[in-house]
Amino acid sequence: MKKLVSILMAAFLASVSVGAMAAAHGGAMKDVDCKMDEKKMDDKTKAACKKMADDKKAADMKKEEPKK
Repeated sequence: MKKLVSILMAAFLASVSVGAMAAAHGGAMKDVDCKMDEKKMDDKTKAACKKMADDKKAADMKKEEPKK
């Protein structure tokens, strides 16, 4: 019985560990994803690419501001 509980506990911990790794590496969108053909993109991807581009422009504008 102890052996069965040990095996079940090890299997449970292994599955939780694999799930956590998969979630951590699920992936945020990259610039490479936005370079694909716009005809193939769905609306969600287009919106995410537009937001990423706007954020990048805002960061560039912030860098160019003169410091006082």
